[in-house]
Amino acid sequence: MLYSTEAIRTIALLGHTACGKTSLAEALLHHAGMIAGPGSVERGTTVCDYDPLERKYQHSLYSAVVNLSYANTRIHLIDTPGFPDFMGQAIGALPAVDTAAIVINAQTGIEMITSRMMNLTQQRKLCRLIIVNKIDEDSVDLPGLVTRIQGAFGRECLPINLPAAGGTKVVDCFFNPAGESDFSSVAAAHAALVDQVVEVDPELTALYLEQGEIAPEQLHAPFEQALREGHLVPICFLSARNGAGVAELLDIFVKLLPNPTEGNPPLFYREEPGDGDARTRQTEIQARADPSQHVLAHVFKIAVDPYVGKLAVFRIHQGTVARNSQLYIGDGKKPFKVAHLFILQGKEQLEVEQGVPGDICAVSKVDDITFDAVLHDAAEDQHIHLKPLPFPLPIYGLAIEPKRRGDEQRLSEVLQKITAEDPCLKVEHLAGTNETVMFGLGELHLRCAIERMMEVNKLDINTRPPKIAYRETVAGRADGHNRHKKQSGGAGQFGEVFLRIEPLPRGAGFEFVDAVKGGAIPGQFIPAVEKGIQQVLEGGPLAGFPMQDVRVTVYDGKSHPVDSKEIAFSSAGRKAFIDAVLKARPVLLEPVVNIEVVTPEENMGDITGDLSSRRGQVTGMQVAPGATVVIAGQVPLSELNGYQSRLHSTTGGRGSYSLEFSHYDPVPPAVQQRMAGQHKEAAEE
Repeated sequence: MLYSTEAIRTIALLGHTACGKTSLAEALLHHAGMIAGPGSVERGTTVCDYDPLERKYQHSLYSAVVNLSYANTRIHLIDTPGFPDFMGQAIGALPAVDTAAIVINAQTGIEMITSRMMNLTQQRKLCRLIIVNKIDEDSVDLPGLVTRIQGAFGRECLPINLPAAGGTKVVDCFFNPAGESDFSSVAAAHAALVDQVVEVDPELTALYLEQGEIAPEQLHAPFEQALREGHLVPICFLSARNGAGVAELLDIFVKLLPNPTEGNPPLFYREEPGDGDARTRQTEIQARADPSQHVLAHVFKIAVDPYVGKLAVFRIHQGTVARNSQLYIGDGKKPFKVAHLFILQGKEQLEVEQGVPGDICAVSKVDDITFDAVLHDAAEDQHIHLKPLPFPLPIYGLAIEPKRRGDEQRLSEVLQKITAEDPCLKVEHLAGTNETVMFGLGELHLRCAIERMMEVNKLDINTRPPKIAYRETVAGRADGHNRHKKQSGGAGQFGEVFLRIEPLPRGAGFEFVDAVKGGAIPGQFIPAVEKGIQQVLEGGPLAGFPMQDVRVTVYDGKSHPVDSKEIAFSSAGRKAFIDAVLKARPVLLEPVVNIEVVTPEENMGDITGDLSSRRGQVTGMQVAPGATVVIAGQVPLSELNGYQSRLHSTTGGRGSYSLEFSHYDPVPPAVQQRMAGQHKEAAEE
């Protein structure tokens, strides 16, 4: 069945692990008649958690796309992981939807991922909806939870329905505000909603003050505007387990949430040649949800199956993608043919003739497509990109190698497939230790990646203890110089480089400045100088770790009309850079993480004392439901090796924690001296 853009809704289910997102997706699919009965996460029978590892661990590890038809509307749902280690999958789904539905567990309340997703979706200007799940559980304080939600996220968070009959049903507070609820007044909730909505329209406000009531039909446009502007965040109550509120939530999806023409447009920009010294400049592009325009689509998910091949999942923001049409990938010059076009139902691929703005579709077996690519059908749109997503930095690493000699090439191929699927998995080759290290967001993240490589890709590998993603930088300014001269009969090699280095603010990366005057270094050799510097950036001279936050200015040099070659200037640039770094007070940086520990109240002192003893700093404590305390702090990642087992031992298995990268800080001088000495010994050997 074909749907118009106005009859499409796109929604991401976001929230902390165990809040019930996957079970909610099952309940919605069942109520819409898409499946015979809701599946079970525990039994591994859900549509969304279809991967063998998801069934093994009994929670989502990857984002999953499903669709349902309800009231002549197609609803694309993305079920996302809630475990902190798999946040990359959830963040990657944000550009694909118009509405973010933040699911909260009524028993545990506001958790770390809840807050993070509320902030991220607000920054991306998505319309937001809060869904309070598990309202039928014992010992839930729903009035208190609403108060905490409003305290954390603002008074614009207002109930659009309320639980009734002990959490076995809900009563509407918007369309038909009649009946009794388990707490609060339905009439008062309705009045608060209307007051909030009419505030965005001065004429409607005047009419409301004059009449004292506004029909729901008159409120549709201002309701959409309030959602777009973040002036209203509706709160819905339901129980995915007993079905209370599921039908009402579907009605809200259809009647009140924005279609692709009503939501805030995606944040596209065009990269163009800059003026003067600027290499490029960015111009914002307004994608229009118009089927007749040029195609603009964004790839937000890549899945690589060893038997099926690569599957690229994308959201169409503009234009119509039809079967047998041709699309370009980003800056690519050669289009590919859309031989088969799919919409997804978990692992099932359902072939369709076309997709319009708002549709989430997929193509398979197109090897050149990558995560975050923009697909288009006009050659002039090749430099259009989407505003970068704020992915957490992978900082927890494992050194990996194949068990069998000769499998090195296969390991490289499998690593490429694994990292193509997950934007928060990175692979680095550490020159200082000659190791291949895979970095992820946490222990479970890497464990699942390793299991996938071994079980799905049938590759046996060895791993070694975690590697910390240390970095190097400089604390001062210094000049460096090197003359590379080699003469061994025939044509020789000659290149001389003078450069200056200085520190940049933390997190600024690397900046290369060509300040050579008068052709002292011919222009064709400047890229070779930068290449030599880049070689040092991959493994710094202090301890062999990548360098960052450095500006290098090449300001002078010499060349020879016959002997100057790229290899000479590459070598001179590399050695001049090392010379400058060793003069500029090199510094070893370590990652510092935000840690959030949930612990029973009686163990609070033990946990805070342990964090302090590990160079950590406690930044806050908050009482949580169930006689527990949430302790927030910052601690160097290197101090958390084996923390899971220590925490379990201290709390009797009742504690849990999550990490998020915060920033890089210099290591203590004794640690830097020790690691620099180890690197020097390894280099001499």
